[in-house]
Amino acid sequence: MVDQNVLDAFQMMWGQFPEPVMLLHKSRTILAVNDVARTAGVPLGVKCSSLNPANEGDHHCRQCKASQALRARTPVVETSQIGERHVKGYWIPLRDFEDVYVHFGVTITEDIKAALSEAKTA
Repeated sequence: MVDQNVLDAFQMMWGQFPEPVMLLHKSRTILAVNDVARTAGVPLGVKCSSLNPANEGDHHCRQCKASQALRARTPVVETSQIGERHVKGYWIPLRDFEDVYVHFGVTITEDIKAALSEAKTA
């Protein structure tokens, strides 16, 4: 689906990122993962939606913005709440590879708590 140079570049850029990161095909098949995702047990070759237990019905993540990002050929960022956690999710199409994108989320719960605390003291 993608050549070794792309996989190597993914590992060079995202390998040590402190949150799970996936390289995906537009079919939502996981092509590569970074160290954190690998340690967490994220498998290669499966649909990313299979990792979300909330998707038992139609196997589609309602919060997924991959189609939007791939269609527009521009990154999409969206903040969502998962239980008590606030997560900023990113879907980033690869330049020169129209069917491949990077997806990850960054937990921002502590940032929100700090901002709320600061607002209360201001």
